[in-house]
Amino acid sequence: MLAQVKGRMRARHLSPRTERAYVGWIIRYIRYHGTRHPSELGETEIIAFLTHLAAEQRVARSTQMQALSALLLLYREVLATPVGDLRRVLRSTSPTRLPAVLSRGEVRALLGRLHGTMGLIALLLYGAGLRLLECLTLRVKDLDFARGEIRLRRGKGGKDRVTMLPEIARSALEMQLERVRALHARDLAGGGGRVALPTALDRKAPSWATDLAWQWVFPAARQYRDAATGQTCRHHVHETAVQARDAARCSRGEDREAGDVSHATTLVRDPLAGRRLRHPDASGTAGAHGRQYNDDLHPRSEPREIGRPESGGPAG
Repeated sequence: MLAQVKGRMRARHLSPRTERAYVGWIIRYIRYHGTRHPSELGETEIIAFLTHLAAEQRVARSTQMQALSALLLLYREVLATPVGDLRRVLRSTSPTRLPAVLSRGEVRALLGRLHGTMGLIALLLYGAGLRLLECLTLRVKDLDFARGEIRLRRGKGGKDRVTMLPEIARSALEMQLERVRALHARDLAGGGGRVALPTALDRKAPSWATDLAWQWVFPAARQYRDAATGQTCRHHVHETAVQARDAARCSRGEDREAGDVSHATTLVRDPLAGRRLRHPDASGTAGAHGRQYNDDLHPRSEPREIGRPESGGPAG
């Protein structure tokens, strides 16, 4: 049954993380009801499990809804069984919380204490508004220095988008790509140099796996052997490596000279939205192609007069 669930999710092109989460919820649901087969369970058992998550486990609303989505997929698309009326489920409530927003001074002090690859990652998270995995899964071909853009492929929700490439990170990114070229050359000489390709590209265009354009911008330090093919490959930097350094930095209190920012994590990534929360009139202005500009990271050639629209953009 779990194999059928995985097959259904892969047919819908759900992400591997969603697949693991859904399978985990289905297993928890089965164990909660004494390892009975889901075909023997129904509306009453689903309501009991979801209510247990909200009342006893105290999970967030989004977590409860994820568990519900997993069970709906199981019953509707795999077992082809109606689930009945689920309106009696005790809904988990999540309090509204203000996002953590750092001031310009705190951000400047924070970025000043980060160096090397981790500093460049943090700079892109802040300057381009990237999510952590969006940054770590960047490939060489996704950086467009001529247009000053970063193209994000299959981001959250499987959607593509374009964001700005921070001018202050341009030179560091160029140096990073030089290191990637040298590392890739050594990997190829040693019989490796392959990366995982999305969807069916590993079958349609297998040569792209060793192409420099498809290499990770932030490759991992070690290579691994693919269990399915037996080939030597290289993954990108794992997100826990960045999160662990972030937690260690906050625990040591290195950033508190500019104020207590121990609450800052890699999720505090949208400077423009944060500035709009504090100063609605101090946010970045809309430029060409509808992009947002941050004055700290994208210096202008000429100062813009207050109340005067950007050239080529709408007033207001």
